[in-house]
Amino acid sequence: MLKRLPNALTSLRIAAMPFLLWFAFMARHDAFTALMLFCLVGDIADGILARALNATSPLGAQLDSIADTLLFLVAGIGAWIFYPEVIRAHPVAFSLIPGLWIAENLAALIRYGRLSSFHTYLSRITAYVMGLFIGLLFLGALQPWLIYLGVGVLALATTEECVLLWLLPTWTADVRGVYWVLNARHDT
Repeated sequence: MLKRLPNALTSLRIAAMPFLLWFAFMARHDAFTALMLFCLVGDIADGILARALNATSPLGAQLDSIADTLLFLVAGIGAWIFYPEVIRAHPVAFSLIPGLWIAENLAALIRYGRLSSFHTYLSRITAYVMGLFIGLLFLGALQPWLIYLGVGVLALATTEECVLLWLLPTWTADVRGVYWVLNARHDT
């Protein structure tokens, strides 16, 4: 039963998205922030739980990618609604974030017919930095340097994921990174 907990938590994040959108469009900043923070913490917790309980699975990886994608989109919509001045003040960063994300996801859809779900170490670091930025933004403690750090790490993570798309002929979930894929090839 415990092995189902990570996927249940991920499913809760997916189920939260319509509520987040409703809170955003109704200008309910406090409710949006509270639920967004729950989803950001849930994003960290579901992965940790899956690994700790030895409950990782292709389904869990895909669910997590879907939840991450939806959270990314909804966080952007919320930022646009509640903090348009921040987006206007940092146009390059806020253009690169969706641009890089869309490029990698389109490449994965073309290559595999689904989201990549690699969950590399660099993509996890990107999620932590971007999640920290979003969390602080909605808590009223804007740290602009975090968005630039996030864009830099995102560029590295996107580059690595594009290399992985080239290296891995079939869809493979939960790849640690290019180094480990090349090492595994060398060992065989």
